[in-house]
Formats: sequence, structure tokens, C-alpha cells
Amino acid sequence: MKLTNKIGVIVDSFQIGVREGLKKAKEVGADGVQIYAVSGEMDPANLSADARKELRAYIADLGLEISALCGDLGGHGFQDKLANPEKVEKSKRILDLALDLGTNIVTTHIGIVPDDRSGEVYHSLQTACEELGQYAKSVGAYFAIETGPERAAHLKSFLDTLSTNGVSVNFDPANMVMVTGDDPVEGVCILKDYIVHTHVKDGIRYREVDPREVYGALGFEPMDHGKIAQMVTSGEIFKEVPLGEGKVAFDAYFAALQEIGYTGYLTIEREVGQQPEVDIRKAVEFIKRYK
Repeated sequence: MKLTNKIGVIVDSFQIGVREGLKKAKEVGADGVQIYAVSGEMDPANLSADARKELRAYIADLGLEISALCGDLGGHGFQDKLANPEKVEKSKRILDLALDLGTNIVTTHIGIVPDDRSGEVYHSLQTACEELGQYAKSVGAYFAIETGPERAAHLKSFLDTLSTNGVSVNFDPANMVMVTGDDPVEGVCILKDYIVHTHVKDGIRYREVDPREVYGALGFEPMDHGKIAQMVTSGEIFKEVPLGEGKVAFDAYFAALQEIGYTGYLTIEREVGQQPEVDIRKAVEFIKRYK
């Protein structure tokens, strides 16, 4: 097996700001970057047309491209119909920014897809994702749902109810291993028609957990990134670890991506750890061994 996929890095993983993070991504050997674009300097509302052109040129001058933007708005995702109009609108603006910066992918969490298809939460998710999917399709782009909150087969059954593939998948194998105990290799085969972006991350699961405890849910409690980071670090339920030290079977996982003809980015995400740059450099080297 010889991978030809480009390697990406989430700029925010370096924890040193966007511009410095971009330079660091180039230093560690990445081809592209994913950037959070929800608040602060990357909030679409804070970037004028000129600022967008300047940032795109800056990234290009570094010899990088953007693999995706991250437009995760937190909370319950799109489970709450009262909050959805504002969130859908913000998500569209993030997608507009993505296109201005040269990528057509925005990754996000939509909230856990419930089992009850007749319930209000399922309907709220479906309605929001239908609108987002149609908007993305109209501009040749994708909102990519990150795997983890539910098993691959259940996510596919939800995506199949939408009229377009404008809402697709950002495949994260470690989330599946750590939270649902799902098999990433099987997950790739199940979700093959929807995968437009991937994260490269590793993890270990120590015991079963209700996904709502990790990702939150309407009527349960909201998703809390700080809480998730603490969970991932503590090792009480699961733990994110450097590539090759966890339970993601990367030989089989990369082979599965190759088998389905996935040609997009393998983007490194490192959410924890005291030495993110060290871990990310090792992750780049880890992936390059398959090239």
C-alpha cells in the first residue's frame, strides 16, 4: 500500500495563533491546514473581502492550502429548533468564507442523531441539515459531519434521508474507537459515499460510555469542549494518544480509505498533550511511512 493523500494539520492544535500556526504547519511538513472559523480573528464577520484575499495569499505563499475549515458551533449542534435559524445562518457564512479561502469543506458536529426518527430532535436535525445540504450543494461544497457521536451505520441511515450529499462526513477513526467502540475500517466501508475529509488521530477506550456524556444532548447537557479535553486526557473512560499508540488499526484503516478511492486530506488533529508540536511532527512522520 502506498498512500498518495496530502497531509493536513489543524492549525489550532499548535495553540500559538493562526499565523504562527500556519508557519509551524509548513515547518512540520504538512501540505495543508484546517482552521477553526467560528470566533475571534477567523469569525467570518471579522474578515472583510480584502482580509480574505490577503489571508489566502499568505497561505499560498507558505506553499500550503486549506483542507477544510472547522465550523463546529458547539452546544447541542442542530438539535434545538429554536437555536437553529441563527446556527444555520452562521454555518452558511463559514462556508462562504471557506470558498473565499480556497476550500469547499466545512467540518462540524451536528449533535447526536437520536434513534427515534419520529421525535422532535431528529426532525430538527433533519430540517437543519437539509437546508445546509442544499446550500452547500448549490455552491459545490460540503458540510462534513465528524464521526464519533453515533455508530457509522446509524449516521449513514440519517444522511440517506437528506436530498443531497451536501452534508457529508469528516471521518475521525479515533472518535469511533473511543466513544462508540465502532470499527473504523468497517465504518469507512459503510460511509464510503459520504467521506470528503478525514482526521488522523488515535485513541484507546477503557469502558463503555453514553455518547451524551461526551457530546451532550438536548435535555441532557450541552457539549463542552473543556470537559471533552479533560475526558480525553484523564484516561478514565478513554484517552487520545499519539498515532500508533492506540487502538486505531492504521494499516487496515488507510487500506480501507484507499479501497474506496478516497483521495482527500489526512488531517492530523491533536486535542490534548503538553507538547503538541512534538506529537504533530511525529504524526506527520507516521503518515509518511505509508507513502
